Amino acid sequence: MRLSADLKAFAARLGHDFSRPALLIEAVTHPSMSSPSRSDNQRLEFLGDRVLGLVMAEALLAHDPTAAEGLLAPRFNALVRKEACADVARAIDLGAVLKLGRSEMLSGGRRKQALLGDAMEAVIAAVYQDAGFEAARRVIMAHWAPRIDAVEQDARDAKTALQEWAQARGMPPPRYVQTARSGPDHAPFFTISARLENGTEETATAGSKRQAEQMAAKALMARLEQGA
Repeated sequence: MRLSADLKAFAARLGHDFSRPALLIEAVTHPSMSSPSRSDNQRLEFLGDRVLGLVMAEALLAHDPTAAEGLLAPRFNALVRKEACADVARAIDLGAVLKLGRSEMLSGGRRKQALLGDAMEAVIAAVYQDAGFEAARRVIMAHWAPRIDAVEQDARDAKTALQEWAQARGMPPPRYVQTARSGPDHAPFFTISARLENGTEETATAGSKRQAEQMAAKALMARLEQGA
């Protein structure tokens, strides 16, 4: 089995030359395209999540030898969560080579965060099964290394930090209010306002409500810290 030209180009962006091309094909095949003769990427996704986790755990220990578990855990979560995997997938244009069923394609599947994150984990597993752990580690570190350097900031859960800030001052928890929705149904954007009881608020827009809430909370925390 040979790779198509677009998958060869993707493998080059990924940084791995597959000796078993079928593994990469399986990794980019969404369940909407599965059939008795075509495997989808769900099993690989399961494995890739664990491979990524081990690599990130080792990398974090090496990056900060004195960090306690209480600091390592949120950093780890920030590096392995679906949002991080989807960001890497976008950086190497994984969405362009996904094999999707017609309905998934028409609904904007190539841009969906969860779908991209799952596929990225499947690709990691494909590298692991193709050439072993060291090959998978090299690929992961090539694309995650800059994130490890910046993970301390990314690991902070903005919504939790904002809630703790409010509680420390005797305020009720902040409210998150959707103020607008734009874009087509298959790829919507949500505008969310993070509001405190005293009227202070910040808004943010993102492709998911969860991400918009986090962004709004982060913006509000930055504003509060500047005014402290």
